[in-house]
Amino acid sequence: MGELSSQTPVQTLDVLGRVCPYPLVLTKKAVEKLSSGQILKVLCDAPASAEDTLPRWAEKQGLKFEAVKLEDKWEIYIQKP
Repeated sequence: MGELSSQTPVQTLDVLGRVCPYPLVLTKKAVEKLSSGQILKVLCDAPASAEDTLPRWAEKQGLKFEAVKLEDKWEIYIQKP
């Protein structure tokens, strides 16, 4: 387990079955509500979102990001600085 995935998230956002741009839009809204240091866990099964859109957005925002690939979905952990 990585640094973020070993911690307890304050919220879990389920975007399973959603395609771009919904995972990004919903994740942005959830991250805005986090306090500094809090972690959001996102459940996502859209490869484009999990492997491209969300990591690039998190990097641009200066957020800590970790994606854990499971069998048919990702668990994505985002920490607000």
